[in-house]
Amino acid sequence: MSQDMECGSPAAAFRTSQPAASALSCNLKDFVKQLAILGSTGSIGRQCLSVVEGMPERFGVVALAAGGNLEELIGQIERHRPEVVSVGDAPKADELSRMLREKGIARFPEIHHGPEGMLAVGAHSKADIVVSAAVGVVGLEATYEAVKLGKTVALSNKEVLVAAGELVMAAARKAGRELLPVDSEHNAVHQCLRGGTHGEVRRLVLTASGGPFRKTPLAALANVTTEQALAHPNWRMGNRITIDSATMMNKGFEIIEARWLFGVRPDQIDVVVHPQSTIHSMVEFVDGSVLAQLGPTDMRMPIQYALTYPERVASKEIALDWTKLKRLDFEKASTRRFPCLRLAREAMKKGGALPCALNAADEVTVAAFLQKRLPFLGIAEVIERVLERTPRVKFEKMEDVLTADAEARRMAREEVGKLTATAVAAS
Repeated sequence: MSQDMECGSPAAAFRTSQPAASALSCNLKDFVKQLAILGSTGSIGRQCLSVVEGMPERFGVVALAAGGNLEELIGQIERHRPEVVSVGDAPKADELSRMLREKGIARFPEIHHGPEGMLAVGAHSKADIVVSAAVGVVGLEATYEAVKLGKTVALSNKEVLVAAGELVMAAARKAGRELLPVDSEHNAVHQCLRGGTHGEVRRLVLTASGGPFRKTPLAALANVTTEQALAHPNWRMGNRITIDSATMMNKGFEIIEARWLFGVRPDQIDVVVHPQSTIHSMVEFVDGSVLAQLGPTDMRMPIQYALTYPERVASKEIALDWTKLKRLDFEKASTRRFPCLRLAREAMKKGGALPCALNAADEVTVAAFLQKRLPFLGIAEVIERVLERTPRVKFEKMEDVLTADAEARRMAREEVGKLTATAVAAS
């Protein structure tokens, strides 16, 4: 019997006629893959569950980790009946338990909280696929544990590879598993790379929308508001990634991610501004051929690709509207306009603790900007100061990453305070 004809192979359900499948006595439940989702109430987590709900014959949900959005989490628990859930802290866990009792939910999940709760979700024994979609380093340890356990990891959390790329990829190689990218850019590269071998690749080209300030006069950037920065022209995302798109730090993170995900040199990764966001990324091969992946600005497409890989499964809801596609524009990504791109490349080149510090400082500064405690241009300024203060040390274990992350956050808060004090004194 071939591998495709085995009852445990998802391909069997689609390549075998119904009578033959009946003869094999295959139960459709044998094909259902169980998901654990880190960051289930965030933008990617919610869209992932939307994909799951459209494919109940393929996917189930065994564990969910959220932060503090209990109303959203309760709805997910009611719909998907996970065995384990985790929330941000102990008070939230108590509140969730009370709310579930008041709703009369018959099947109570185990309720965990904090970092240990995230680990309980990411390492759940029944999870076939772990979707890493938590924002920030909060999902780092749980994702790393899932990789070490040999689980399939669908990766949306940029911080995992930015902060600890060398450690995580070493664990993936040891486990013999591939990380499947969910971010639209890396997902596009992954799809394009199916058209050639690693040795045939000349360069990867990541596309960037340019965000809301692509054409804003440079002098005006000093006075942009949080509301303006959150008004992304193409995508609807969480607050941090939307601000990262406005500064283009997200693209800097993606350069670092691509270096680890696809095993290419830093000089083989380019960025171009593509305001339509229709081409999600491209791969140029040594013969001059370029493969590009096009699609609508709908994250359900890369999520579905990652969950169903290596198959491609039909979607009735997601399609590119060719009648609206009038032009495709490309521009150089200016590091003068977007200094965070330069900082990310410098951190990647120096390596060690610097990419981790880059991410930690960005998380602190973006939060300060959203709280109106830091001007827009102060984001890059503080990050650069933190990188200058960060020693070049090599990570040997995950504890080293977490220590460097904490120290970079401390320095970033200190530098934010200095800038704020200077601004107050000047006024």
